[in-house]
Amino acid sequence: MTTVRIRRRDGLWIIAPDDAPTVVDGAAGVDVLVLEVAGGHLTWSLLSGQTTPAAVLDDLDLAQEWIWAVYGPEVAIALDETSGSEGEYTAEPALPDLAAHAWRLGYARWAARWWPASTLDGIAPLDEDLLEDEIATLSEECDLIVDGADATPEERTAARALGRAEDYALAAGPATIVAPGALVLARGSAGWDWHRCPPGLLDASERAVSWEVVRAAGTTIVRVSAVAAPLSPTDLPAHLHPRAGIRTPADAADVPLIRDGELWRAESTAPAGAEAGVTVHIYVPGVGVDEQEPDAATRRARIRDLVTTRLHRADEASGNSADSLLLAEIAAAASDSDF
Repeated sequence: MTTVRIRRRDGLWIIAPDDAPTVVDGAAGVDVLVLEVAGGHLTWSLLSGQTTPAAVLDDLDLAQEWIWAVYGPEVAIALDETSGSEGEYTAEPALPDLAAHAWRLGYARWAARWWPASTLDGIAPLDEDLLEDEIATLSEECDLIVDGADATPEERTAARALGRAEDYALAAGPATIVAPGALVLARGSAGWDWHRCPPGLLDASERAVSWEVVRAAGTTIVRVSAVAAPLSPTDLPAHLHPRAGIRTPADAADVPLIRDGELWRAESTAPAGAEAGVTVHIYVPGVGVDEQEPDAATRRARIRDLVTTRLHRADEASGNSADSLLLAEIAAAASDSDF
């Protein structure tokens, strides 16, 4: 049993355990599972292990078809349109298996967007077909809740070729060979904001982006490279090509990256002040917003740890149906030798 608080906000009904994320909090963090349901949205925090969802409802009459199943009769009665009241209530699902399937559906949809596939970090990608098939199956099992609201799998950009870790060895850092007589003034490596690129485009590692500032023939240039995702197509349309925002305290430059084998590369005249180092932000125009969530790198690291732990227990039986691995995760664990 979990205690949830019911409240009203701007015409919406909100049901949420303490500190649970909701869709009215702003942009969802990379660890938030979001599921569109009949009459609103459900959310769970993946990193906190939250199993009772938060709900934001814009059609209470439609949502009453499933509220009793996920939250139990006490919450359903409290939300009756004729006597709806705010306050704290005890939530206990009347159909616990359905509630568990809803979490798995939310998790599967999260994995379709945020799974941190990385050759550099040894995290195998998920098979797109297996994942979409399981999303379809879970959607049918959760028909009482989603009722078609969340039935279409998210479009993904992955292809079918799978690389190996050794293929990327030279890309895992700023090890570019410079011309004789050139002077490397600064170099570094970093991660990138997962909100700013579509899934399946770039390696999710914190070492995926590298840069160097070089002085040669009287000109200072900056070179940027970003490792492509393990299942990344080479024939993406131009509007999905990433760009590099290169910044110094005094100046900035913005350049397109060009696909070169398993890397995306860019080279540009260095902005003023680059000799002391630069910061590099990789993004795809129109994707996400230029505002990182607090502790973004730490949260990404925790997600990598979580999915790595899940893959390492692929052979273990789980007594918790909500926590058992997706078929795509089991297949990814089996392909671990490729990484």
